This record gives sequence, structure tokens and C-alpha cells, in this order.
Amino acid sequence: MDYYIGLDIGGTKCAVTLGRLNDDTVEIIDKYRFTTIPNAPDKVLNLFNTSIQKYSRKVTISGIGISCGGPLDSKRGVILGPPNLPGWNHVEILRYFQESYSVPIYLQNDANACAVAEWKYGAGRGCENMVFLTFGTGLGAGLILNGRLYTGTNDMAGEVGHWRLTADGPVGYGKTGSFEGFCSGGGIAVQAKARVSAGKCLRLLQEAKTPDNISAKLVGDLAEQGDEDCIQIYAECGRMLGRGLALIIDILNPQKIVIGSIFERSRGLLWKYAQQEIEKEALAYSTNVCEVKSALLGDLIGDYAALSLAAGGH
Repeated sequence: MDYYIGLDIGGTKCAVTLGRLNDDTVEIIDKYRFTTIPNAPDKVLNLFNTSIQKYSRKVTISGIGISCGGPLDSKRGVILGPPNLPGWNHVEILRYFQESYSVPIYLQNDANACAVAEWKYGAGRGCENMVFLTFGTGLGAGLILNGRLYTGTNDMAGEVGHWRLTADGPVGYGKTGSFEGFCSGGGIAVQAKARVSAGKCLRLLQEAKTPDNISAKLVGDLAEQGDEDCIQIYAECGRMLGRGLALIIDILNPQKIVIGSIFERSRGLLWKYAQQEIEKEALAYSTNVCEVKSALLGDLIGDYAALSLAAGGH
């Protein structure tokens, strides 16, 4: 039985996972999590290395997979300065681990890694053409096309959060009216705060105490409880999600679009409005063969993603 190491590098937390894989399942044997140390990639890499050494004394490691936010160069194994990882500029992470471990090591954008995980073990299993949308703090896509991960010319494929859907609107990905501005945790919070500033969403402000405490989860919780202002925030998010999905459907003609995080948690608040926009905007021939699914791997997707990379890189 082969054992693999998955390294998940996030803006707020990191994880080292020891696991085994077969055609149907991922078995997570052990996991170590720690808070990401700001502006200190060397310290984070040392913590990773300490954990790998501990695991490698117990079992033989067959591969290491590293999932990290972009931009990055997966071929050269270099992290190029992700916006949520200040100080991680031109970090040669593959070289760092290759100096200590003579096993295959793979680096991949986190959205791409999650796409592979959902394709192999989750809601996208069995299809040839699948798009995975993160829909968490930000919005990015991983593309499985013709049965392979597609990363583009320089690992920048799938940056759909950058699309401008309206001339004006919330800022996401540094652009007003962007897909990410409407459809992300940060974007939903920004929209809610704007409504509070306009004298709306009184219950939301009462629950949050201050605007700084407003989050997409709190807005969603109140919407589930029937608060009309919060329902409208999610309705607008759903409509913009539908516009973005219509573009994806027309451009890529996928069998499945798998959406994680906020969509997985709040599909009931979003899908009716998204579906209306898809039916209005996308070509029927393409829409009829595309199924929009909630991600299945939940909170384990980061572990599955990194371990899936470790077992083959794509």
C-alpha cells in the first residue's frame, strides 16, 4: 500500500496530511494543522518538513502533493506571490523538498487541485469535462477537459473571478462588478455592508454588532431564517452566479459544473435565481447536457486535493 503526503497552503491555515489512495476512496491517516505565519515562508516550510520527517519515519512515502493559491509556476515548482500569502514571492518550493526527498513532488494551484479531487473522488466522478468553482473567500475555477486537468499556457486558466459581469458593482479580484465581487464570501460581505451603510439590513447589523463582523455566513444564516434583506443579497448573488455559469456553459460545454463552499452550504438560497439566468443566457443545447452539482468533499476537500496531486499530479 502506497502512502502519500499532502501539503495544503492557505492564507490563514496550513495542513499536512498523511493518506492512502485507491480508485474509489482516500483514507486520511493523520493530519497536522497550523496557522499560516505571515511573511515567513521559511518557517512554514520548516514546519512542513518536520511533519514529513515524522511521517516518513513510520511509513515509506511514495509522493508529495502541494496545493497553494496562485499565481504559481507548476512546471518549475515556484510560488509567485499569491495575494493571500504576503511574502511568498518566488518561493522555490519544489527545490526545497526535492533536496530532502527522492519521491515525485507536484505543485498545483488550489482550485486546480480541488477540481482533480472532486473529479476523482467527488461530484465530478466519471465525467470527461468538468468545471470546479471554489466560491469561498474568493472565486476561481479548475478545469477538467477531455479527461485531463487543463492549466493553460502559464497556469492562469480558470481565473473566472476576474470576469466583469456589470459595469458597476462590488469589487472582487481588483475589479468593480466582477464575478468574484458578486460571488464570493468577501463579495457577499461587501454587498451586505453597503446595504447597512444605506440604512438597510437592520437585523443583520443588530446580530453582527458592528459592520466589521458581517460575514457571508451570517448573511446566509439570517436569509435561511427568513430575513428579507439577506434573502435579497443572496438572490442578487444567485443571479450573478447564473450569468457567470452561462458563460462557462457556452464557452466550455461541460458535462458538470461542481461548486464548493458557499454554494454547497447555501444552494437553496442561490440556485433558483442562478437557474433563471442560465435559462435566459446560455445556449439550450449546451445547458441540456450540463449538470450543476454541489461539491461532495466538504471540509476535507483540501486534504483530498493535495493527496490527489501526490498520487500523480493531475
